[in-house]
Amino acid sequence: MDKGAVLTHVLKQRRTPSLLGGEQPVSVMSSSRYVSQLTDREVENQLTDREVENQLPSLDHAIRTPLSGEVQTVVLVGGEGSGKTTALEKLVVDWAKGEHLQNFTYVLHFGLMEIRSLKDELSLETLLQHHHSPVPSESMQLVLQKPEDVLFVFDDLDQYRLSLDPSVHTLCSDLSQAVSVSCLISSLLHGSLLRGAAFVVATRTTGRLEFLNGTRVEVSGFLKPQRETYFNGFFTDPAAANKALLHMERTLGFYDFCTSPRFCWTVCSIYKTLMDAGAKLPDTLTQLYVDILVHLMQALSLKEACNRELVQALGVMASHCSVSQNSSCTKEELHSFGFQSLLSSVGAFLNVDGDLESDACVFSFTSQLMQEFLLAVSFFLDTSVSEGMEKMWEKHKGHAKFLDLFLSGLSEPVQRRPLVILLGEFNSDRISDFKSWFKSSSEETLKGCYNDRHHRCFHLLHQAQNQSLVKEIISPSARTGISYGDLILQDCVALNYVWSCLGEMQLLNLYRTRDLTDEKAEVLAPAMSLSHKIQLSYSTLSTGAVSHLASALSRGRTEELDLAHTSLGDEKLKVLCAGLRDCKLHTLKLLVCRLTEAGCEDLMCALTSGSSQLRVLEMMFNQIGDLGFMKLCKALQSPQCKLQQLQLRSCELTAVSMEALSAALCSGKSELRKVDLTSNTIGDGGVEALCKSLQHPHCKLQSLNLFDTELTGACCPHLMETLMSEHCSLLELDLSVNDLGHEGALLLCQALSRPGCPVEKLGLTRCELTQQVFKELGSLLRSGTSRLKSLIVGLNKVGDQGVKHLWDAVAHPACLLEELDVEMTDLTDACVEDLCAAVRASKTLKSLELRNNSLTDASVPALVQVMQDSCNMQEMNLKYNDFSEDVFEMLDECDKIRY
Repeated sequence: MDKGAVLTHVLKQRRTPSLLGGEQPVSVMSSSRYVSQLTDREVENQLTDREVENQLPSLDHAIRTPLSGEVQTVVLVGGEGSGKTTALEKLVVDWAKGEHLQNFTYVLHFGLMEIRSLKDELSLETLLQHHHSPVPSESMQLVLQKPEDVLFVFDDLDQYRLSLDPSVHTLCSDLSQAVSVSCLISSLLHGSLLRGAAFVVATRTTGRLEFLNGTRVEVSGFLKPQRETYFNGFFTDPAAANKALLHMERTLGFYDFCTSPRFCWTVCSIYKTLMDAGAKLPDTLTQLYVDILVHLMQALSLKEACNRELVQALGVMASHCSVSQNSSCTKEELHSFGFQSLLSSVGAFLNVDGDLESDACVFSFTSQLMQEFLLAVSFFLDTSVSEGMEKMWEKHKGHAKFLDLFLSGLSEPVQRRPLVILLGEFNSDRISDFKSWFKSSSEETLKGCYNDRHHRCFHLLHQAQNQSLVKEIISPSARTGISYGDLILQDCVALNYVWSCLGEMQLLNLYRTRDLTDEKAEVLAPAMSLSHKIQLSYSTLSTGAVSHLASALSRGRTEELDLAHTSLGDEKLKVLCAGLRDCKLHTLKLLVCRLTEAGCEDLMCALTSGSSQLRVLEMMFNQIGDLGFMKLCKALQSPQCKLQQLQLRSCELTAVSMEALSAALCSGKSELRKVDLTSNTIGDGGVEALCKSLQHPHCKLQSLNLFDTELTGACCPHLMETLMSEHCSLLELDLSVNDLGHEGALLLCQALSRPGCPVEKLGLTRCELTQQVFKELGSLLRSGTSRLKSLIVGLNKVGDQGVKHLWDAVAHPACLLEELDVEMTDLTDACVEDLCAAVRASKTLKSLELRNNSLTDASVPALVQVMQDSCNMQEMNLKYNDFSEDVFEMLDECDKIRY
């Protein structure tokens, strides 16, 4: 095969470059501006574009490698303008130059135009002999004998109108048999003809070629590093290249289509024109396409009426292509759209396949984006009343991806003004119709809980660039809203724009954001700074994202940050703590963050920085251990530390670190008011150490939770001594799920009866209490000296007789109890009379917990009646008792009962 002829054909300029159609492959290759793209494969989240570049193979390599081995078919898949054609022609040129794929003797390259030009029926033999680089007739036998030496390269095969599915053809296997072009190509691809030959097929994502087997190569296009290389190659001035690149990345870089080489060409071309003229670069996608359309129309030098007629005709074509999902139109169809006198001007906007004078000429949009933009412009230019916004949107919404964005941008006078100069005034009725539709649909969307629809609303507002419109549509009730987790980059841009327009925000809800990258967090940082509360629980943050979060905290107004279940780890916590030293944060939630002793060192530094405002720190379910906690206790002794609440459930603490906590509490410098030590191995020795500080006049602790901390009755004398102390300030004490036993509990009752004992809430769930203890508790509540308002004594199996002491106490006028929990205490219907009498007599009781007892249907009428009659009672929980469905309707009569 004559490789020189192949090179001559491929390197022949077949079409002039255009603003929308892109630079031709031959121009790219001959000017040494070719930038090899990347291909998609699974890579870990959180990687930068530079790291992704290092991991992903280049497109050239991904195509050549399988063809050098056993693979016979490579399917190259990419969107419009993704560089598939350039990559294929580069492949053919490299082969013809002897650089790659020399295992093939024949490489036959067919583009869509060449396939379309083939006559109705022909044989493979005829095709090979009449190719632009023909296979000589004397070599045909060699081709038959060694088909593995042949490589077919088919470009844009998805746009071929006739079906190539082998199931709809009678496939041929005879080299000399004349068949239809679609049957011939199908027979080749299926392997019934010239079995053993290899193929590279380029296609957009489509279901039309699903029958193709082989290695699938997804084109990633240009990531940031490739875009940088491309811009530097396009602009001769490095400063201009840098300015253009930075502006595109800031205003457009978050859109997927920015990976398209053709789009990069369009942006570079229009930016250069604007920069040379000293004009402002566009800030939105709509503004970009306004500038592009203005440039194209000015180049045509038509009168206003002709400009308007041309754009409206293009809009009709755009609507037809969108609804029919057919990317190309015939000359006859173009005439029906209104192009009769304007055909000579369509080349700036459309691909023209064939001779303009020929009826066989085929036209298609070079850009889906421009197609939808022209549809939007023509909608606003149309003066007819036949189709309003609602009808037009229903027709196109399933096919158009950017139409509503362009409509939103063009509805604003500032953005459409350059077009008005060229095309005349837009239809004010249609603009009003769009704005009415947008406002009503947005209000409906923001009432719902579909975050993707919220995101779309934000995108439309971003395109409009109208701050007052944002405030009008995003009402205060819509601002707390749903979680905006799992954002893509362009969602972050739109959300940040909306938040920035609104100013101060109560909540930025990013719950379950599974890939908050450096790039996304940088975009969202201003929104973070404006939010009083940031919800990031169950999210995954990169180190870079944490850095941006820390910066946002240090310069913003955030008072509460929830990072629960983020697997943050010590290294990222270190980065976060840099922002904690100088911010307004009051509450930090770090439960289940995989923190260890090392992280506590950074927290200690942040807490003692002198500028930290942190009041509440939740550290539950982190393995900080005694050494880590002792570091926090050191911070508590600093006058700079303002911490008031510390939650340390399941942090692997023991009695060892309680001495350090005790020292902090009685140091006179600690502001700590509440400590939760649930599910740690504190033991009696740890409580003894704590009790010393609780009796100290400098100790300000008001709430101590020792739920499930392996205590026994041996700790009760120390607790008794504490509660008897005049310096004790405890208002809440939870000793639940500890084996305090009969004797220990009686000691507590004795202490609680001391006049002046401050305890208002007492938790004794599952503490092995007896009826005698319940009797003492009843006496305590009736004594007139007790301040108890909440008593939680569930899971102590004392039965009706034991709990009767409490019912009697509740009925007593000296009892202050507001909340009583007797869950799973073996209550039966026999207690209901005393229960109801207590509720009726009490002037304070508001909540009664009766779950998991043995109450039956017989008790329901009395319970419903007493709840309906009571003015004080707010809730009675009867879940998991022995009720049948027969009484559900009766229970429903009282909305204060849960069952």
